[in-house]
Amino acid sequence: MRTFNKLSVALLAGAAVFAVTAQAGAAEKIVISNWDGYMPSDMLERFTAETGIEAELAVHATNEEIMGKVVAGKGKGYDVLFVSSPFVEALKNLGLVAELDHAMIPNMKNLYPEAMKLEYDPGNTHSVPYAWGTTGLCYRSDLVGETPGSWMDLLQPADALKGKVTMLSTDRWLMGAAFLAQGKSVNSTDAADLEAAKELLISAKKDLLAYDDTTFYSKLVSGEASLVHAWDGWCNYGIAENADIKYVIPEEGSDLWVDTMVVTAASENKEAAHKFLNFILQADNGAWVPANILYKVPNKAAMDALDPALVEQFPNLGMTPEELLKQEQLRDLGAGQKAFSKTVTEILASN
Repeated sequence: MRTFNKLSVALLAGAAVFAVTAQAGAAEKIVISNWDGYMPSDMLERFTAETGIEAELAVHATNEEIMGKVVAGKGKGYDVLFVSSPFVEALKNLGLVAELDHAMIPNMKNLYPEAMKLEYDPGNTHSVPYAWGTTGLCYRSDLVGETPGSWMDLLQPADALKGKVTMLSTDRWLMGAAFLAQGKSVNSTDAADLEAAKELLISAKKDLLAYDDTTFYSKLVSGEASLVHAWDGWCNYGIAENADIKYVIPEEGSDLWVDTMVVTAASENKEAAHKFLNFILQADNGAWVPANILYKVPNKAAMDALDPALVEQFPNLGMTPEELLKQEQLRDLGAGQKAFSKTVTEILASN
C-alpha cells in the first residue's frame, strides 16, 4: 500500500488519536481510522458542524496495522475504516465489514460509473472508493539518456543509471515490478512465478542506490537518483519541485491501486457512518485530495472541479477512468499470501 497508502509512512510519527469536539448535545459519535494527512485537518469538525455527529480520528500507519486491530477486536471500537482494495476483500471474507445502504449515500452519484465496477467490490456493495492511481517510473528527463519505457529499465538499468535507481520495497509493489516485467499478473501466487520474480529482483539489487518508499522523489530532486519506482502521486511531489521530473507507466502496464472507505460490521452507529461516507463524497471534499496531496479521486464531480492548471503541471492527474482501468487491479491474495510474503522476505534479506 507496504503501507498501502503513500502518505502514511512519511507523515506518521506514531499512532495517535485526535478527538474532535462535538457540538453540545451531539447524540451520536463515530470513530474513523485513516492514514495521517489523508483528509483535511478540519474535516471532522466540519462534519460535526453539518450533521451534529461527533467524530474521532484514529490514525493507522499501514493497512496491516489496522487489519490486525480490527481482526483482533472483531471490528469493535471502529465505525469507518480507510483501507486499500485487497483489504476490503479480506475484511469482507471475514465478515467484518457491513453491506452498504446506497440509499443512505446519495452522493454516490458523484462517482465515475467506472468506479462502481471495480473487481474487488463490484457495485460497491461493501466499500466506497476514495482515491486511486498507478505505479510506474519517475525520472529526471535531464539526467536519463532515453525516456524509460519498460520495467526492465528499472530492473536492468543502463550502465549510466546503475547506482542511480531506487525501488519500492513494500511487498505488492516490489513484486509487481518483476511480475509485470515478466508478463505475469500482479496478483500471482504461482510458485514458478514467485521464484522467477525472486531471481530477477535479487539480481536487480546490485544496481540499486536503495530501496526507498518514502524519500525517493527527494533523491530525484537532489540528483542523487535519476530513475525511481514510484506511485504517481508521490512522483508529483518531485514534479512540484523540478519540472524536469516526469512520470510514465511502462509499456508492460501497471497496477491499479484503490484506497477505500468501509463501515465495520460491528459499528453500533451505522447510520452515522453512512452519513460520513456521504459527506466525504461531496464534490468540494473530494476535490481536496488532488488539490492538496496530488492523487486522483474516483469522484467525477470533484475531478471536474479541478483547476486545469494542476493537470497541466501534473499530467498524471489527467488520466481518465478508462485509462486507469486498463491497469490490473490489486486483489486479496488469500491463501497465497503466506508464500508471497515468504518470497519478499527472502528477496529483502538476500545479499
